[in-house]
Amino acid sequence: MSKFIQKITRSQLFLPIVALILVLVFNVIKTPTFFKITIMNGTLYGFIIDIINRASELVILAIGMTVVVASSAGTDISVGAVAAVSAAIICYSLGPSQEAYQVPYLVGISLGLLGGVLCGIWNGFLVAKMKIQPMVATLILYTAGRGIAQLICAGQIIHVEKTDYRLLGSFLPGVPFPTPVFVAILVVFITWAMLRYTALGMYIQAVGINSKAGRLVGINSSMIIFLTYIYCGLCSGISGSIMSSRIAACDANNIGLNYELDAILAVALGGNSLGGGKFSLAGSVIGAITIQALTTSLYAMQVTADQLPIYKAIVVVIIVAIQSSEFKKWFSNLKRKHAIKAEAAS
Repeated sequence: MSKFIQKITRSQLFLPIVALILVLVFNVIKTPTFFKITIMNGTLYGFIIDIINRASELVILAIGMTVVVASSAGTDISVGAVAAVSAAIICYSLGPSQEAYQVPYLVGISLGLLGGVLCGIWNGFLVAKMKIQPMVATLILYTAGRGIAQLICAGQIIHVEKTDYRLLGSFLPGVPFPTPVFVAILVVFITWAMLRYTALGMYIQAVGINSKAGRLVGINSSMIIFLTYIYCGLCSGISGSIMSSRIAACDANNIGLNYELDAILAVALGGNSLGGGKFSLAGSVIGAITIQALTTSLYAMQVTADQLPIYKAIVVVIIVAIQSSEFKKWFSNLKRKHAIKAEAAS
């Protein structure tokens, strides 16, 4: 039994799951109706549904961030701005008409995703080919991305009046569960299958652990890093399309704002090393849901948007500290000393 418990506690997902459970348990104490789910107009409503729904964009961004961190040992801080660029392209392409889109719906979405991919190509080129430190390389689009989105929108908030544009960010007719959740599940599944059933997952880990050693065994390290940044750009584009669909518009100043920080935190809370190498998609998904659960919880407790970052920072620091290697060493030493004292006393 003790070996089984040790196996569980040593799992990479143990602490992320415990962190999520603690946030949810805290809500049971502070908000008795937190787990209540109701059906209104044929759709599900409740705090839990809202958490899963609102976490969808963050889950998608966290998946892209996970592969980037694993391969390059660096973060892409431009994902929020890239999401805004994709949203701007989509809304500009589809147009404001209530009668019909300027271009077919799928063409507009594809153009937005292509914009995200092009941003990923740019970031990948700077990091993989030009060997610029990832945070510095992606700082360019972090700074300029919203300006690009504003240029596309001519400094205006572009509304898409056609009602079916909202379906991607809300509910499909006759389906009680939010559409973004299905999109997030699809992205997670495709990523998992791609990394599980191809050699790409192994290559990403090998490059992240030691890119020079990877080159010695025939792995094109630069190409692997380049591809992960492209995929991260694609994930940003998907996330931006959902964000835009929720409000049926593109607000370049606010779409994806500060999401890059939450995406990085989701990767860290999921037990992934920010130094590259071994990674866990499931951990990142749990981390993203934990962050959204914390945000929703604080709002439910009447915490204002201005105060939210303070409470969020305190909780995140505690969770990250508990997962750190130094804390684990200190806790192991504490248990060892306690065991020695107990043995001496007996």
